[in-house]
Amino acid sequence: MNAIDSLFQRLRGEQRPAFMPFLTAGDPDLAFTTALLPAVATAGADMVEVGFPFSDPIADGPVIQASYTRALRHGLTLDQIFAGLGQVTATPGWTMPLVAMASYSLIWKKGPDAFLDAAQAAGLSGAVVPDLPAEEADALAQRCRDRDFKLILLVTPTTSPARAERIVRACSGFVYVVSVVGITGERAAVSDTVRGVVDRLRQLTDLPLCVGFGVSQPEHVRELKPMVDGIIVGSALVRKLERAAAESDRDAALMDVTNAVRDLSQVLHAR
Repeated sequence: MNAIDSLFQRLRGEQRPAFMPFLTAGDPDLAFTTALLPAVATAGADMVEVGFPFSDPIADGPVIQASYTRALRHGLTLDQIFAGLGQVTATPGWTMPLVAMASYSLIWKKGPDAFLDAAQAAGLSGAVVPDLPAEEADALAQRCRDRDFKLILLVTPTTSPARAERIVRACSGFVYVVSVVGITGERAAVSDTVRGVVDRLRQLTDLPLCVGFGVSQPEHVRELKPMVDGIIVGSALVRKLERAAAESDRDAALMDVTNAVRDLSQVLHAR
């Protein structure tokens, strides 16, 4: 069974959502990433969405764009990312699923089969592909199904019902529910539209529904907890990676990110 399916099956029994931090691969470098992933797993992350840096982001706000730029400045390559992630997932006892957040341009350039083969060899369980239109997703979705590798697409508050139905048919593993209209980034409050989007999607699919974009505070996690299957936090954590690049004490920066993950994830464990 795919590790994502196993995770959500277990969490259904525990009656709580998954906590899913987003972290950029290679920011400030891959050595930091490979140290950070085990640290956040210990701190309470259930799954990590690993951002594959891309020079022309579509939905990413300034914090994640800056993180991608820092990573790419050192000439980071896909093969280096896969090698670094493979080093982590090969650790004895490693069980936490990793999911790539990767532009379809990266997948297309490497070749879909080659990308999926490399991703699975590195221990990844799926990929969020934010810029793949549902109308063009069938071929990649079939390749993923053949490998038991999960393809996750995005549904936004402005997605029409007909398109949402097509998107969830192409998805596997979970559906990424965008909480706001706009780009990634920290917000003061959870959007009022989230519950309606989630309720509509519950009528279309049995897949887990995981909410991201704008989620940054324990209060946001607490509010979303009763209505979703997973909560994704990105910019609030990625902002701390900038400190890792600037500070000489990388251990302190790593602890800063880890403590933030612990504070956010503990909300989901509270009864």
